[in-house]
Amino acid sequence: MNLKRVLWATAILGLLICGFIAYQIYSAIFSPNTQFNNEEAFVYIPTDATFTDVKASLQPLLKDLSTFEAVAQRKGYIANIKPGKYALKRGMNNNEIINNLRSNNIPVQVTFNNQESLAAMAGRISGQIEADSVSLLQAFNDPGFLNASHFDEDSKLGMYLPNTYEFFWNTSAESFRDRMLKEYERFWNEERLTKAKKLGLTPNQVIALAAIVQKETVKPDERPRVAGVYLNRIKKGMFLQADPTVIYAIKKETGNYDTIIKRVLYRDLEMDSPYNTYKYVGIPPGPITMPDISSIDAVLNPEKHDYLYFVADVSNFGYHMFAKTLEQHNRNKVQYTRWLNEQKVLR
Repeated sequence: MNLKRVLWATAILGLLICGFIAYQIYSAIFSPNTQFNNEEAFVYIPTDATFTDVKASLQPLLKDLSTFEAVAQRKGYIANIKPGKYALKRGMNNNEIINNLRSNNIPVQVTFNNQESLAAMAGRISGQIEADSVSLLQAFNDPGFLNASHFDEDSKLGMYLPNTYEFFWNTSAESFRDRMLKEYERFWNEERLTKAKKLGLTPNQVIALAAIVQKETVKPDERPRVAGVYLNRIKKGMFLQADPTVIYAIKKETGNYDTIIKRVLYRDLEMDSPYNTYKYVGIPPGPITMPDISSIDAVLNPEKHDYLYFVADVSNFGYHMFAKTLEQHNRNKVQYTRWLNEQKVLR
């Protein structure tokens, strides 16, 4: 009788222990293990991250790291960590978290605008993907890449078309650069190449001229007209006489692209630089900024007119007054010069 009781007690105790263990395992795998209040939180796992690095990233977000580690070990995640950006939903359990970290690398939207140097571009991009600014700049300036892709010191800035692109956060510097080359080649389709050829321009010249248009007007609807002015001057063999190119020449000479110059002085026009369009005829050897696609298409689809000059219209800021003759232009210029003096804009 006593033996039966012992056996029953042992069996019941065994069942209780097994049940407790099963509950612990179930709880570790399937119980919610997040501790943030937002609907989701993001985790960034660097390339070559160790499991210790992963735990450090997850520590503020999880209730119990030990159960996460146990499940990660059981599911083989510790030996198969994948870099990227991952979203954790509030209330996820360890099983869901690990499955997410295995296969749901989230793309990021990478945006850049009209950078005037590749150093500035590298800084802009490094804040959006894993690659740092040093590795990006090295990739941008790699001589082998530039030679193979037919870019040089002057034209290399024009390979990057300002826009928003989708990348994985863990994209390397070289992969980012190579993708930008593909986007550039895709942009220059047969239609655009044909239009450039009809203008007697290469893609690099189109982008260099578009960069000037970009700097001259912030109004996309005015860009085809401004482009038409410069193309008219090119046809007549005139100097482009674009102030933004002189400003760029000064920045390039000093290496300080953060310099703010609001007024070009007569002494600046004497600067000996291929970017000084008051001194050298034709389009500069490369772009003075990364032009928007709207500026590039403005050059490829210019407004047809006889204008040769333009100056800022202080009665309608952002737009310009256009003229067909120098006499008319000088009359238009008076209002702008007077406004600069009234505002005491000396430089």
